[in-house]
Amino acid sequence: MKKLKIIFLFLLTISICHMPYAICKSYPQDNNKLVTLSKQIIEADKDEELYVSFEELNDLYFSRPEVKSKGGIPPEAGQEDKYSEFVDFLKSLSQQKEALAPFVNYYTALTRYNQLKYLEKIQNWDEYFSQGNNFRGQITLGIQKTIDSTGAKDALNIYSRLLLWQFHKDQQDAFVESALADLMSAILEYAKGAQDIKPLKVAAGRLLAYGEKGKSRELYRAYVDKLTGSVKEAQELEGIASGFYKEGNLELSEAVYDAYLERIGKAYPKDKLIPALINIAGSFSYSAASAVGGLGGNDEGRKDAPYAEKIFKKIEEIGGRSAFDEELAYLRAYNAETMKDYPEVKDLYLDLIQRYPQTKYADEADFKIGIISTYILRDIKTGRDYFEKLSAKETLSPQGISSLYQLGLLSQWDNDLVKAKDYYNKLVEKAGNDFLETVALARERLKELTESRPMEYNLKTFLDASLKAESPAFESVKVNLNSSRHRLKKDESADINCTPYSVESGCMRVEIQYLWSGDLGTAKTSLEKSGFNATYAQRGTKIINLAVVSPAGVLDRSIEIVDVD
Repeated sequence: MKKLKIIFLFLLTISICHMPYAICKSYPQDNNKLVTLSKQIIEADKDEELYVSFEELNDLYFSRPEVKSKGGIPPEAGQEDKYSEFVDFLKSLSQQKEALAPFVNYYTALTRYNQLKYLEKIQNWDEYFSQGNNFRGQITLGIQKTIDSTGAKDALNIYSRLLLWQFHKDQQDAFVESALADLMSAILEYAKGAQDIKPLKVAAGRLLAYGEKGKSRELYRAYVDKLTGSVKEAQELEGIASGFYKEGNLELSEAVYDAYLERIGKAYPKDKLIPALINIAGSFSYSAASAVGGLGGNDEGRKDAPYAEKIFKKIEEIGGRSAFDEELAYLRAYNAETMKDYPEVKDLYLDLIQRYPQTKYADEADFKIGIISTYILRDIKTGRDYFEKLSAKETLSPQGISSLYQLGLLSQWDNDLVKAKDYYNKLVEKAGNDFLETVALARERLKELTESRPMEYNLKTFLDASLKAESPAFESVKVNLNSSRHRLKKDESADINCTPYSVESGCMRVEIQYLWSGDLGTAKTSLEKSGFNATYAQRGTKIINLAVVSPAGVLDRSIEIVDVD
């Protein structure tokens, strides 16, 4: 027996050394590892062992020290095209052991799929068009052979169906829907008795990446059900949810957190349950750096405002508003602000300043209540009252200075030019050498008054759409105006973008214009551009105005609020 093993290893080494020259030349330092992996694959008697070895083989072929594989064959392959060489090596393995055919067929298909992606990326159109049909044939043939030779309980069957759907989705061909239906049917059947639940997670993530949110959630739910069924301790669930959060997989993190909360909701007393909820809400909510943190700190890349609000509501259900201290009350209001649920935002800021009159967030909260009342709810009187309250303070905050500008603006729009000039002049006097961006806006308006010119067209259009009684009650639902960041430091930038709902007229697309106004910082905007990059040199709450117009008139208007510390 020992002699046979020696002979086998000798023959295997010879076969490795007789690989295509390009392979050996590319990996002289990895030949020993290649021999070891090949031996493991040939000797493996369980699929679980083969999965591990084939993935390591992928990594060996396509990873470089500076380009680490994250699963599957990296499309860039370290900027080197080694796909055909890998296919050749897979063939050499299948010739040595017939039972490897399902794996060889699948990884051959996967390799050709990624090779097409790679050729697209580097724009090697000669090879793409000359070999494309051949590669596509290998993809569909390899996948079908794997599906035919595996059963519903095999993970490889699921990975093959997933790749087949992804291939058809990329091609946008007639087989997309049937491939998706087959995938979902197979994977839900697989989930019933699956020991290896990784395919559920992989498939859910891929579906999510392709915009299939509903089906992705269904698979994540199945994955979490299997996962939580084997977890006995609630804290272990919390650790799993936290881990997914740190990976940036919010869908899966939230699903596990829901399972965690369901479990501790029945077992934890109120004084222990509320802190756990606060920690989760702090992780997913948009917040100021000084507000309640949680796992994510102030990392806006891992935020989900609606999920955070869902947790805030649980806190309120359990402990009432009294469960919200000053910081938590502000955090909830600020998080709601990022969702543009402005009536709710106003109520939450009102609750904050009513329960904590001396809060450090008072000026910010008052100013935002004034803005929301005026431009969203069309309650100009209430808006003026809040602006007057802020501007009457002996020492003016950035929001107090901006309130003077808003009062001047409302007076100018209302054709009370004397009062408007008084507000603008008071702003310039009170600001001194500070708040130069707001001072510049006030000087522009003063110049209009001095020269008896009409107000800037973009600004006037926004004010008319927001304040005129006869204007339609715009709800900011026909435009989606967003900032890439909600809170900035001075001289940091944010991308401000608007996505209007499609406006069609028969078979012609209607031309629309973007009328930007307000606190634009140093940005230069144009009627044709639906966005800009905003940078601010002074702290304060910045209000960006937008009116979107078509030949028929104003389509909608919206505001974006950005805070600069």
